[in-house]
Amino acid sequence: MKNKRLLTGLVFGFAALFAILAGGLYLVALVLTIVVLAAREYTFILKHKGFLPSFKIIILSSLIFAALAYFNRFDLVALAFSACSIMAFMSVLFKGKQPYIANVATTILGFVYCGWFPLHLLFLRDLGSLPAYSGIIKYNVTYQGACYALFLLFAVILTDTFCYYAGLRFGKHKLSKVISPNKTVEGAIGGTLTCMIFCIIFGPVIQIPWYHSIIIGLLIAGFAQIGDLCESMIKRDAGVKDSSNLLPGHGGFLDRTDSYILTIPVLHYYLYFFVVNNFFDLFRGIFPC
Repeated sequence: MKNKRLLTGLVFGFAALFAILAGGLYLVALVLTIVVLAAREYTFILKHKGFLPSFKIIILSSLIFAALAYFNRFDLVALAFSACSIMAFMSVLFKGKQPYIANVATTILGFVYCGWFPLHLLFLRDLGSLPAYSGIIKYNVTYQGACYALFLLFAVILTDTFCYYAGLRFGKHKLSKVISPNKTVEGAIGGTLTCMIFCIIFGPVIQIPWYHSIIIGLLIAGFAQIGDLCESMIKRDAGVKDSSNLLPGHGGFLDRTDSYILTIPVLHYYLYFFVVNNFFDLFRGIFPC
């Protein structure tokens, strides 16, 4: 089991590393693969609860969001959200089965949780870079965005790893008895401190000032653990232990990526507003005095 877990982790890690460095369609392909598999697991989990979210609408919505992210068409995001939400209503209304409003709600949650949030990795990859196109093929002139994405990747891995080992060694107080009884306060502190040390050391290396690195360390560690708890909440409510057994030794894709789902958009928006741009300059641009 340990060998399978290690091999799976290495394959998944190298695929992510290559896609982040290459960017463009390689990263889109990786993210969409994870989105499709995660959405499949999400609908499977919700079926145990008696809900029937539309897998097709979740995937179609995610493809639309991916296209907007790839071509940087932020002006169409509101239109896409509105259209996808209307499709969620229509898919339930004309399905021929009992039109439970919960199926509409879980479909919308599905394309936000499994699609929109993870697809922020495409936005993060473009931060500080100058995207250029040759036909539909996108290239990045600089690798600043790739540095941000790799920074997040390793920070979350360290957070998860040291949460586990610190909890195993020092854990006494339960972090959330109802949602995830194995997680401890001591583990959460150990993972957070490790993440902050990593960010303080390597943040300035990729041109993130030390004071931003401290805040980013707290944000990554905090939302990585919150994301883990959110997926545990969904599984526990549905009475499911693992999202699937697709990844040997790791469970499912949701089990492996839950720490990133909330962390990716949080890091992207923090870097965008406070590091890459000046928040107050952006604010004045929106509301000129």
